[in-house]
Amino acid sequence: MKNVLVTGGAGYIGSHACKALRAAGFVPVTFDNLVTGWQDAVKFGPFVKGDLLDRAAIDAAFAEYAPVAVMHFAALSQVGESMQRPGRYWQNNVIGSLNLIEAAAAAGCRDFVFSSTCATYGDQDNVVLDENSEQHPINAYGASKRAIEDILRDFEAAYGLNHVIFRYFNVAGADPEAEVGEFHQPETHLIPLMLDAIDGKREALTIFGTDYDTPDGTCIRDYVHVCDLVDAHVLGLKWLQDGKGSRVFNLGTGSGFSVREVIDQSADVTKRPVPITEGPRRAGDCTKLVSGSTRAERELGWRPARSTLGEMITDAWRWHQTGHYNI
Repeated sequence: MKNVLVTGGAGYIGSHACKALRAAGFVPVTFDNLVTGWQDAVKFGPFVKGDLLDRAAIDAAFAEYAPVAVMHFAALSQVGESMQRPGRYWQNNVIGSLNLIEAAAAAGCRDFVFSSTCATYGDQDNVVLDENSEQHPINAYGASKRAIEDILRDFEAAYGLNHVIFRYFNVAGADPEAEVGEFHQPETHLIPLMLDAIDGKREALTIFGTDYDTPDGTCIRDYVHVCDLVDAHVLGLKWLQDGKGSRVFNLGTGSGFSVREVIDQSADVTKRPVPITEGPRRAGDCTKLVSGSTRAERELGWRPARSTLGEMITDAWRWHQTGHYNI
């Protein structure tokens, strides 16, 4: 079986990717510093505790496991924090990724799957966002991801490092078998925050901004189930393994839901009311982010199977009730 180095494999998306890789016949080797990840989430292959700012640790992982590819999820990802502490994001996300990319090139590992984000597009309301849309990030998180995309293109030209870049929209849901799920400290994502409020673990869910130019005044986002998302990553890896070359793909469903619509659906799924409060807009939040691309479906054959709002919330609620990691 072929080894794949999965950075951030102890985190939310990375742990689901490890399960999908294992099911596809690969051995996922998790490389994670456990700053935002959880060792309990490492269930599907070997674990290396290491930091991407430590080049020697990365080189050692390549030497020990000789991965055929890298799947790179490790990153700081809180938009609000990136506005307040941009240097932390440029240091961790960009310098750490550069270390990883250089190590991959030095080790002769030429297939690289990168977890990017629709935040690279910035706030482009009433624009159909596809892979050719202009990138104008409005926060350091999105800007750091765009910079890594540029680094990958340079390393392809210089060293033949083939890459698939996935710019995805809001990720939600959890493993239907509740082996892994979404758990952050502090929690910043809408659905787990809402489930905490429903479950009495916080007083209320705060809606940040009710005066956006949307039908109900709240932000609209394109949600994709985490299991659908990682299925695309496995397809992207196979794309590279088949020698098809570097490519960028948006991952979204093309349908957007407002914060209030997500709240209403959560109340329907859990059969419980959602306690809410209303607050001001947060810096760096866009009004609407929805994918307009079908490239992943046309070229990868990717079709989201679980990305209905009801199914994402149902799977997240199941995990919420049964699966938190040890702290």
